[in-house]
Amino acid sequence: MSKLFPKAANRLPLQIVIFLVLVGGIATAGVTYYMTPKYTRVGYAPVQPVPFSHAQHAGELGIDCRYCHSNVEKSGFSNVPTSQTCMNCHNQIKTQSPLLEPVRHSYATGEAVPWVQIHSTPDFVYFNHAVHVNRGVSCWECHGQINQMEVVRHEKPLSMSWCLDCHRNPGPHLRPRDQITNLDWRPASPEAQEKLGRDLVAHMKINPPQSCSGCHR
Repeated sequence: MSKLFPKAANRLPLQIVIFLVLVGGIATAGVTYYMTPKYTRVGYAPVQPVPFSHAQHAGELGIDCRYCHSNVEKSGFSNVPTSQTCMNCHNQIKTQSPLLEPVRHSYATGEAVPWVQIHSTPDFVYFNHAVHVNRGVSCWECHGQINQMEVVRHEKPLSMSWCLDCHRNPGPHLRPRDQITNLDWRPASPEAQEKLGRDLVAHMKINPPQSCSGCHR
């Protein structure tokens, strides 16, 4: 047999084992990383140039989400409010607050406030805000209880599997159109939500894509 196989072949079983261990380790590390909060950004709450409190504005004062994010029902992207929107109120309220200096500077110069983006999808993912909002998906479903956040944080994973859970069974995640921005709205009971979801799916012919091409265009 020694004449049939070179001496180096004796090391082949060990090399195969090492190869399998390395491949398995890399695969495990990759899956672990891409399923952890570090990758999905859950809990990410960066310091912003202006300490804007959604809890105060959307919660305590009851300002509708669409006052600031005015394009959310019309555009694929949810816009960040301009300093003009902020100054509609703050040209009379807290006009000398040092915390609002970046807003006043932006308003005077036309330079955008350098907000730090929190929610983001990869470039290879297609997501349309207007389509979701106009089909009964509330801000709450993806962004959490924003109206109670002093500092906005990344609340939901927004991963592919998380999105597909909704696409496969959208009913539990839908609500009446007039309650989209009411982040405190809850169904009367699980049975009521089941009926509501079923009715909305049928009425609006909701059939979310589940194929790769639906979101990767």
